[in-house]
Amino acid sequence: MGRSQELSEFKRGTMVGCHLCNKSIREISLQLNIPRSTVCGIITKWKQLGTAATQL
Repeated sequence: MGRSQELSEFKRGTMVGCHLCNKSIREISLQLNIPRSTVCGIITKWKQLGTAATQL
């Protein structure tokens, strides 16, 4: 099984923006059609590092 594609910066920013608007991880996941674990990981990374960008 291969890796899925990387999320765009826009989708990552949309997730963070929804989080800032007090939407739950479940609501964000359903709205953007992205797994909850992915949304949770992006939000956690944003809280810890202050950015949702991928590392080079």
